[in-house]
Amino acid sequence: MTCLAVTPALAQQHEHGAQPAERLGKVHFQTSCSAEVQPAFDRAVALLHSFWYAAAANAFQDVIKRDPSCAIAHWGIALSGWGNPFGGTRTPETFTRGLAAVAAGRAAQPNTPRERAYLDAVELLYKDADKLDHPTRATAYEEAMARLVATHPDDTEAAIFYAIALDAASPSTDKKYTKQLKAAGILEKAFAAQPDHPGIAHYLIHTYDVPALAEKGLSAARRYAGIAPDAPHALHMPSHIFTRVGAWEDSVSSNRASAAAASKAGAPAEELHAMDYQVYAYLQLAQDAEAARVKAEADAVIKRVEVSGGYGLAGFFAAAAIPARVALERGDWAAASSLTPLTGTFPATEAITWFARTLGAARSGNAADAEASAAKLEPLRQRLIQAKDAYWADQVDIQRKLADGWVLFAKGDRDKALGLVREAATQEDATDKSPVTPGPLAPARELLGEMLLDAGRPADALAEFETVMRKEPGRFRAIAGAMRAAAMAKQDAKARNYAAALVALAKGSDGKRPALTEAKTIASGK
Repeated sequence: MTCLAVTPALAQQHEHGAQPAERLGKVHFQTSCSAEVQPAFDRAVALLHSFWYAAAANAFQDVIKRDPSCAIAHWGIALSGWGNPFGGTRTPETFTRGLAAVAAGRAAQPNTPRERAYLDAVELLYKDADKLDHPTRATAYEEAMARLVATHPDDTEAAIFYAIALDAASPSTDKKYTKQLKAAGILEKAFAAQPDHPGIAHYLIHTYDVPALAEKGLSAARRYAGIAPDAPHALHMPSHIFTRVGAWEDSVSSNRASAAAASKAGAPAEELHAMDYQVYAYLQLAQDAEAARVKAEADAVIKRVEVSGGYGLAGFFAAAAIPARVALERGDWAAASSLTPLTGTFPATEAITWFARTLGAARSGNAADAEASAAKLEPLRQRLIQAKDAYWADQVDIQRKLADGWVLFAKGDRDKALGLVREAATQEDATDKSPVTPGPLAPARELLGEMLLDAGRPADALAEFETVMRKEPGRFRAIAGAMRAAAMAKQDAKARNYAAALVALAKGSDGKRPALTEAKTIASGK
């Protein structure tokens, strides 16, 4: 296992010809290729482990140019083209290119059964995409990697790739986290033996990126950036855990570094992904001017993202989410109601804007505009169903119910509205967020609490806000809602405690949020 160093000849990246830096961690993937290209192959796998897909594909292509008989390098191109395993939606071009890479690998005639098994496994991600949905193909790939590990138990790279396949195939509705815990067992053992391996640290963070397991991921989160400090994604990934535990300052620092590295490397989708997490953290700290600054910077970055790229969904998701978050987290309903959707990208990203527009219009008292925006969500959900993208179809369905509930509330039908929003909250409880996002634009149960407050039911609202805080610690709006609900319910001690917590959370605030002014008054006991 060698520490990877990058030479200029190997450093050319697909996006804008940028050069990846040298510190990528220590990786060794045994191949039957020529000894001359083995270091370059190891470097390509290291890039792949840090989700630097364009650079990884380019590196595998360079290996093939130097050794055309290196059939396993086509596996690397195919897996690089798949992109973020948690991304879900893919374009038709992605499937075409992936199958072409597998075919090229077979044509090069892999020299060993192990290398053929890697090609057979990655093909399952692409094969029969018109017939099978994403979870089915992800599970088939996971099972193929399990067979590869069983057949080649000494192949540590196979075990590591199997672990992330387990995570990617884990149903978002499994609250026992069966596959994540299995992956954790593999990765923790591997980490003890290979403490400088970028993929192990990276995948442990993904493994523990759920509320119930997040604390277990702090060690890997704090180590990954040091293992591969020049990979933008390595700088970003710790914030997945920081977000789960409400460590907002750490998340800001992590994502500022990641966005800067991604910008230098010419990786706009990765840059936007880091910006979305950064904005989310700033907004929880009520540092609204900083969030607005990042939003303004993101407006220029989105122009450089390719829809068909392996990381396209993350980029466009962030581009749609950032302005929606800046409006919704601050309660700027007028701004939310006038957002412009990013059409022609992905249905889930378009849905973000229509959902935010609905909330903005409904909470401004404009039921007609809210209803018109809410009506855009069901066609987007149907497109996701047709694309066999069950996860995002479910997420848009939650947004649709929330949107329809707030339309009904704006029209004065409070009972039906509360029933629909409660149904959405229960549905959201049964699933989990995608790694593509730091969190929901507005947690369904938090919206239920706010609706209950508006309906004059503070005790019921308080229970909902407290439930949100257990799952999403450190959310400004949840704490503010709990404070207001407790004050309205005459639970003065709780109100003061939540007010003090809000003041402490937003100690560095540069904004003028009414909730913060209210918190300072309540906390002082005046």
